[in-house]
Amino acid sequence: MSYVTRKFVREGVVLSLRDWGGDGLGVLLLHGLAGHCGEWDGLARSLRRDGYRVLALDQRGHGASERTPADVSRRAYVDDALAVVEEFGGGERAFVLVGQSYGGHAALLAAARRHPRIAGAVLVEAGPAGSTPEDVAHVAEWLRGLPVPFASRGAAVSYFGGGAVGKGWASGFEERDGGWWPRFDATVLAASLDENAVRSWWEEWDAVDVPLLAVLGQHGIIDAEQWDGMARRQPGLRGVCLPGAGHDAHLERPEQVYGVVGAFLREAGGGGRV
Repeated sequence: MSYVTRKFVREGVVLSLRDWGGDGLGVLLLHGLAGHCGEWDGLARSLRRDGYRVLALDQRGHGASERTPADVSRRAYVDDALAVVEEFGGGERAFVLVGQSYGGHAALLAAARRHPRIAGAVLVEAGPAGSTPEDVAHVAEWLRGLPVPFASRGAAVSYFGGGAVGKGWASGFEERDGGWWPRFDATVLAASLDENAVRSWWEEWDAVDVPLLAVLGQHGIIDAEQWDGMARRQPGLRGVCLPGAGHDAHLERPEQVYGVVGAFLREAGGGGRV
């Protein structure tokens, strides 16, 4: 089972996505910061087999989409996700948004818009709390400090920790100019973090009125205080914590993520094949 790469332009920005086909409830997959849509290939293939209409977006600034967009605001990322739903959903098909980290944040904010086509959201290692300026500066420094180019894909896999996580990150790199390079501009992505250093998103969290699932890694970034606030302010929130997993839970525990996401989709919209 394979996908078709599709491109479209929104307000002058070229966006690329993998269209896995399907006739059932829509699922839009959103990767995290410095990631790429291929991180979701395993989950996309499984959900397509179950009959869902599956799309995976390379978000602006990443992968095969425009790498140096002028606008890297949170609003721009959310508008892109909703544009994909409208452009490729067909008719009045409802969609559940599934995102990891910064992609989960985009899914959250899109759900807060109360768009009539959004039927639910799955947040993998994402929540509404803001970041400290120090945290944002640390991530920006990490992005700019990547020792690129890597001599080989294997070297990139090793740098990112090896195993499924290392392979997932390295698969987003491309071979050119004598080495392996990321398909993003570190300065652009660092700028996309600016808003998170000056505000939180609890007001948007409160505005969500569709089913929500939070998938957390035991060693991830969502601490007890943030989780307690999320659960208190959204009493219907469903949460799953994956033992031993970290921030890249979708790469570390793909079968478990598929299991909990599949169960959520069946409840949220009736599933794929009937």
